[in-house]
Amino acid sequence: MAEYDEELNRLTIKLVYYGPAQSGKTTNLMRLHDFLQPELKGEMMTLETHNDRTLFFDLLPLGFTAPSGLLVKFKLFTVPGQVQHDSTRKAVLSRADGVVFVADSQRSQSVNNGESFGNLAANAGRVGLEFERLPLVVQFNKRDLPNILSEDEVRERWAQAPWPLFFSAALVGSGVVETFRTLLTAVYATLDERFRLGAAHGVDQAMFVTAALGRESPA
Repeated sequence: MAEYDEELNRLTIKLVYYGPAQSGKTTNLMRLHDFLQPELKGEMMTLETHNDRTLFFDLLPLGFTAPSGLLVKFKLFTVPGQVQHDSTRKAVLSRADGVVFVADSQRSQSVNNGESFGNLAANAGRVGLEFERLPLVVQFNKRDLPNILSEDEVRERWAQAPWPLFFSAALVGSGVVETFRTLLTAVYATLDERFRLGAAHGVDQAMFVTAALGRESPA
């Protein structure tokens, strides 16, 4: 849930990368950080935990100013995937405005993917998020590895799911920006409904997405 500071006229948006251990959440965030122009990103920070870590950085560290004068800021986080770090996952997920669920495409990781997605749904409820209304994008990562589920198999398994589905190889940057762009689009719709970004502040979807990315995604 975006934090609106009325005194500062500032809206802070929180976006979280969630998924099982070693699925590529960290790599997604690092590649996205690499892609962004220097003025659009703060320093990448790390919170180390045993055998895992949480990464975060400020997107648009100075924010962007809407025609109304509203200052819009973004914060991006990953969660630790190891089972024992569930309390940290809940803390990071709390008040999230949108989530990218990063799944591992390797056949051997199907059970871990399912358990992690169930954990996301459960923890969303525990921290007061309406999971059915939460802007969410599902990304199947590690498409550059052998012995992975085919795209047809993944689509068949997720055919009844309402969320956008992407395939990526985050290590080389493939699919990273496309996934994030789609999350921004979904988040805008929710925030526009709540804060009237378009009608009250002059921020349409294109402005919202372009401000966050700063330029078009690479071909």
